[in-house]
Amino acid sequence: MLSIADTADALTPEWLTAALTAAGTLSGSRVVGADVRPLGTGQMCDSVRIGLRYDDPDAGPASLVAKLPAADEGSRATAKAFRSYEKEVRFYQELADRLPVRTPHLHYADLDVETASFVLLLEDLAPAEPGDQLRGCGTDVAAAAVAELVNLHAPLWGDPFLTELEWLHGDPEGRGALLGEVLPMLWAGFQERYATSLLPHVKQAGDLYFDAMAFGRPARGRAPDRVATVTHTDYRLDNLLIAPDGVVTVVDWQTCGTGVGPSDVAYFLGAGLAPEVRRAAEDELVRSYHDGLLAAGVTDYGWDECWLDYRRGTWAGLSMAVLASMSVKRTDRGDAMFLAMADRHARHALDLDAADVL
Repeated sequence: MLSIADTADALTPEWLTAALTAAGTLSGSRVVGADVRPLGTGQMCDSVRIGLRYDDPDAGPASLVAKLPAADEGSRATAKAFRSYEKEVRFYQELADRLPVRTPHLHYADLDVETASFVLLLEDLAPAEPGDQLRGCGTDVAAAAVAELVNLHAPLWGDPFLTELEWLHGDPEGRGALLGEVLPMLWAGFQERYATSLLPHVKQAGDLYFDAMAFGRPARGRAPDRVATVTHTDYRLDNLLIAPDGVVTVVDWQTCGTGVGPSDVAYFLGAGLAPEVRRAAEDELVRSYHDGLLAAGVTDYGWDECWLDYRRGTWAGLSMAVLASMSVKRTDRGDAMFLAMADRHARHALDLDAADVL
């Protein structure tokens, strides 16, 4: 049995040789050198880039990306509570090959659910770089990102197979009840922490949303059960790798689950585009998503239904900004990112009068 190399120091040439041999990446060759360097600014887990040298120079990839548990105990405890590491490992093991959404190739994965110990060895897609949540993106990147959401959502749209993946769907009713209790309290803490930076429209939208959640206030109009599919749930620029030619690859599957597809679209466009850019491009981008679903074989899903689901999805980003900011290790960039998310998602929900469809 190969141990789980869940720290950067454990990624030795000997361990990497054994892991890559077990995965079929190496055959008869050995890793003789591994240059491990920190990568990215993720808060839920740690990532490193590994430069590799072999006894045969052409034996395997020149570099890999490894994902490991967070060194910060608070972030690791949050990840365990939300099954974040389990979800990401299982996504690559059980779902990635079934979906045409572009993801890094998996070389090796191991997981101990009880201890929240894991390791993922993934394809290094450099020179592709993560998008910048704070800077936002243009409509060309947004269009490519929306097209990848069609590739994620359409293949298993309404597929009963998803009910077999307990790690993916978990207990949605229990989770919803828990969040209904916890999120209003976190919103109070969010307001206190960011009191000097909180914009009036964020306060307005947050009070609408979290008060409705706390008091179980029903939405006006009918809210029927929606057809579920695989969702990323944290589909934003920091979780996309963008190549120089504009190709988008989706990473960070720790929040994947089952849900309503257009919620991912709303989450991405709400925070990824500056409000004035979103307002001008929104209709065309969402229609391209709906057209893509129909072209991929999704049936009985009209435009009006899609737009309703999209409007309802505008609240997801505000919820995530509050939940994540109050649950992981605090950093300066994290504060700036969560405030930007809250700003843009609140504007988005108010722009689309989404209080009616909570």
